[in-house]
Amino acid sequence: MPAQTLAQGVSVEAAKKEGKTVIYGTIIPQVMSQIEKGFEAKYGIKTEYWRADATKVIDRVLTEWRSGKPAFDIVIGARGPLALAKQDGVYAKFSPAGTANFPAKFKDKDGQLIAWRITPVGILYNTEQVKPNDVPKSLDDLLDPKWQGKISMPDPSRHASTAQYLWNMQQVKGDKWLDFVRALAKQRPLLLESYSSVPSAIVRGEALVGITYIQYAGQTKGPISFAQINQVFADPSDAALSAKAANTNAAKLFIEYLCSAEGQRKVAEAGEFVLSPGIYPNIQGADKILTNLYMMDDPSAEQLAKLQGEFRQIFLSK
Repeated sequence: MPAQTLAQGVSVEAAKKEGKTVIYGTIIPQVMSQIEKGFEAKYGIKTEYWRADATKVIDRVLTEWRSGKPAFDIVIGARGPLALAKQDGVYAKFSPAGTANFPAKFKDKDGQLIAWRITPVGILYNTEQVKPNDVPKSLDDLLDPKWQGKISMPDPSRHASTAQYLWNMQQVKGDKWLDFVRALAKQRPLLLESYSSVPSAIVRGEALVGITYIQYAGQTKGPISFAQINQVFADPSDAALSAKAANTNAAKLFIEYLCSAEGQRKVAEAGEFVLSPGIYPNIQGADKILTNLYMMDDPSAEQLAKLQGEFRQIFLSK
């Protein structure tokens, strides 16, 4: 990529004149801070970042879009929730040069959602309160009576990514996937707002195990690690360019940086699983985790609404 030209003929100088890009996303602060610092140091362009869980991000995006007042240039989050805004025409097509060597299976067929990392969902546990022999070896181990009242997870009736995760249990459970979900609900899990809330609950001892992103084990201070299970599900984490971005050039430049070798290394150094070949986070067995993933399918908006209604009955009805 030429020094002063982006893919699709976007000028770096035009991006610098815009001076900023506005991002709505789910990236945790310590990771986003690394990316922002690298981007600003390289190009002198600032970012305005608003963070929430995936459901709240896409709700705000759609609310602003439908009111005719979108204030964002970029949306970042898990593919399942982000895909819900496609039918509204929220995103523009964009193909960053840095993604040329990314695995094809993670690429969006419509060219609107730009995969830049992968977010494996597994089981984390408190290393001080869970004995080595008791660490779960499979998802089914969570159904053991000893874990009743000691599991934390996002509320699938409100958190779209968790609803998607449970729905994808059919990949390993077949027609019995909903039986597994019902059995999990009978364990009376501590239901939280998002995946990012789970590690803190584990470290504080409010729960001993939890369902959340594996990378949080390396990003959370305290007695926490991840269980070496084979049933690890993942969704690409995407960046999407607004079709009505006020700072189009700066937004494209940021996405280019995120997908560049430099940007990918910074993300991996912060403990994330990225898509650049050969770049891994400092997590034991990271290469094996990426090799043995189950890729999650995305429910439609109608399917998701139905799922969340079912999960409300399963997890919250008395």
